Amino acid sequence: MICLLVDDSRSARNLIKSYVSEIKLSQKCDFLEAANGEEALRIIQLHHVDIVLLDWNLSSYMTGLDVLKVIRQLDKCKKIPVIMVTGEGDRQNVIGSLKCGANDFIIKPIDKKLLTDKILKILTK
Repeated sequence: MICLLVDDSRSARNLIKSYVSEIKLSQKCDFLEAANGEEALRIIQLHHVDIVLLDWNLSSYMTGLDVLKVIRQLDKCKKIPVIMVTGEGDRQNVIGSLKCGANDFIIKPIDKKLLTDKILKILTK
């Protein structure tokens, strides 16, 4: 399984990677990482990706929501599960991300059990 972690914070990516690595999956999880939206879109078009964990606030001209919208327009990527990881927990942002095609969301600071439960739920569908 390939998990794409998109966050402009290396420490956030490392934390998420450590949490996801502890999940008991039927297959080994490998990680690809992107620090911005442009890099994420390049990776997702060049590599097979099984799930994307996408930060809302990226330090580039693209937000996570912008990246999500592009992912959902690409034929190759339309069905890839995307979990938005965000400090933007207000109701409108959550609803907006779900309307744009996010499969789920998690609010920062990240709760390890909640994140792993959401990933397992998506991957076992």
